[in-house]
Amino acid sequence: MSEKITFLNNKLQVPDQPIIPFIEGDGVGREIWQSARAVFDHTINVLYQDKRKIVWKEVLAGEKAFEQTGQWLPEETLNAFKEYRVGIKGPLTTPVGEGIRSLNVTLRQTLDLFVCLRPVRWFKGVSSPVKRPDKVKMHIFRENTEDIYAGIEWMQGTEEAKTLLNFLQHEMGVHQIKYPNTSSFGLKPVSIEGSERLIRAAIEYALTFKLPKVTLVHKGNIMKFTEGGFKKWGYALAEREFSNNVFTQNQYDQIKKSVGKIAADQALKEAKRQKKIIVNDVIADAFLQNTLLTPEQYSVIATLNLNGDYISDQLAAMVGGIGIAPGANINYVSGYAIFEATHGTAPDLAGLNRANPSSLLLSGVMMFDYLGWTEVGKKIITAMETLFQSGQATIDLARFMPNGEELTTQEFTQALLREIR
Repeated sequence: MSEKITFLNNKLQVPDQPIIPFIEGDGVGREIWQSARAVFDHTINVLYQDKRKIVWKEVLAGEKAFEQTGQWLPEETLNAFKEYRVGIKGPLTTPVGEGIRSLNVTLRQTLDLFVCLRPVRWFKGVSSPVKRPDKVKMHIFRENTEDIYAGIEWMQGTEEAKTLLNFLQHEMGVHQIKYPNTSSFGLKPVSIEGSERLIRAAIEYALTFKLPKVTLVHKGNIMKFTEGGFKKWGYALAEREFSNNVFTQNQYDQIKKSVGKIAADQALKEAKRQKKIIVNDVIADAFLQNTLLTPEQYSVIATLNLNGDYISDQLAAMVGGIGIAPGANINYVSGYAIFEATHGTAPDLAGLNRANPSSLLLSGVMMFDYLGWTEVGKKIITAMETLFQSGQATIDLARFMPNGEELTTQEFTQALLREIR
């Protein structure tokens, strides 16, 4: 009998036949969803036979929703994600520069999915532009609800923009705006609460999976009160709530200043011996360079919204492209979560049977791990890596493989099903 997932005592309660809402997605969404669903259902059947299954429930968003209901994101869809708690979605269309705001951002903000979790790893057989992609294994915690993605903007020339400009110039004494009369404006809210809950989730994740380091990535040297605040509040939280489990760069610097570098190095060495998590920070542009030079330095990344967007795409490129980059949007306090393909709708590929379903497949792996059905994800990943090592992949990956065999979406799906069987 199908049932709803519930959340009790900070833990998901997952029945054997949970109802999972899904959004098919726009562009290539339909093709990759059909592929992913076939793989999910087949793997569950192979592992559990009749004991477990997913009861899929389609909900509408994007172009399909607009065509059928006249709304880009119907209230029924939001209510379904609230009611059933965990869902999955394909890519959705958002006009650039005008029209509706991002549907993805709306879903995240409405359900308060404050963590965007992007694990990045290399799969054997996948070609990479870097020499040692095997050294890239990071877990990005991107704050999902604040920063400039909060959507607080005013177009130049509007009365609202003029009002804000007048306030800034005459009430706040701001005179650094070079072209005030033709400027659009945006605000960048970064709160203590928003920063703390994101960084807390990152540290707890590192503790759960025994990962050695949490790095706060920021641009606090320029944006001292927003991104600088993120760093400051992050260190304070780590030292206050996780004092027995972490050693911070801030503590190292204080010891070094008071009693010298030798003592600070000894304290760091002792913290590592005790297997404490090291919490440090790095400026965003330096981090992007370091990930190319010494990616093994990093394991868990906690960062703000815009930084996280850039970082996750660069790291995905380092391991073969965004086509194999999964993503999840999670509220660890309420249990709400939506797993999603991280790439766009690729309308030029829609209907051509050439799209790569791997991002959505791997996002599904994250979903099954979240549900506690970890065997499903392991089996799918093993099958995918076996195909990649033999050169079998969709065109976006196969064209770069020395022994690449270009498969259509359906051929890749059937190869996965055979491998899982």
